[in-house]
Amino acid sequence: MNSKKINKEILNIENLSIEANKKNIISNINIKINSQEIVGLVGESGCGKSVTALSILKLTDENAMQISSGKIIFLKNNLLLKDEKDLTKIRGKEISMIFQEPMTSLNPVFTIGDQINEVILIHENLSKSSATNKTIELLDKVGIPNPSVSFKKYPHQLSGGQRQRVMIAMALACGPRLLIADEPTTALDVIVQSQILKIIKRLKEEFQMSVLLITHDLGLVQDFCDRVYVMYDGRILENADCNELFQKPTHQYTKDLLKTRPAANPPGKPLPVIKRDYPL
Repeated sequence: MNSKKINKEILNIENLSIEANKKNIISNINIKINSQEIVGLVGESGCGKSVTALSILKLTDENAMQISSGKIIFLKNNLLLKDEKDLTKIRGKEISMIFQEPMTSLNPVFTIGDQINEVILIHENLSKSSATNKTIELLDKVGIPNPSVSFKKYPHQLSGGQRQRVMIAMALACGPRLLIADEPTTALDVIVQSQILKIIKRLKEEFQMSVLLITHDLGLVQDFCDRVYVMYDGRILENADCNELFQKPTHQYTKDLLKTRPAANPPGKPLPVIKRDYPL
């Protein structure tokens, strides 16, 4: 990778805390993402990874939780100070997000082509026919077979892997600077998981964007990320270059988490259990 590009900061989450029921669920976290970098945010389910991701675009439920302190700096602008009108211009165009279950994100009563078209028409000054051509091209890029025919299909007519490819096409429709992928392969089998992540990595290069990959799967992090942050109980315990973290983890939680990987254990041996009382 080009180190000059890598050193350009895209996103900087500074001292972010989020409260729910007057209790911190995210505590003073700091995360940086540089240009054309894939950064992993890893931890067990419920540790706060998805809440962190949603907070970047101010998509958290304000009735259930509140951002109590911190900054989220995207290209030198604090997103927490933006109003809804400004955020609408950023969501989908500058920052896009892929969720773990596409069936809850795609509208079942509209074709996949119309749904991607809508994103393009909201953010770009294109005619409907030009948007349609762009959508078909995007469907082809993410490996949807017969894209001009698939354009007219409804979400239920596609497999789980194909629906996730559609979500990637939709997320990339306006050439975002940052793609947030929240457990994008959780519901998919191992072969399709690998295919989806290879698509994201290939298109990351083509679109020259950065990626925040949120996952509980350390194998995915090791294969695809440049750097990684380890989260536990709403806090970042450590961060490092991916190779360094896997070879020389410093926090006991990270060491124990690495031991739970199937690759780290002989076949037939029970996986180690993560304890619950790590120092923060």
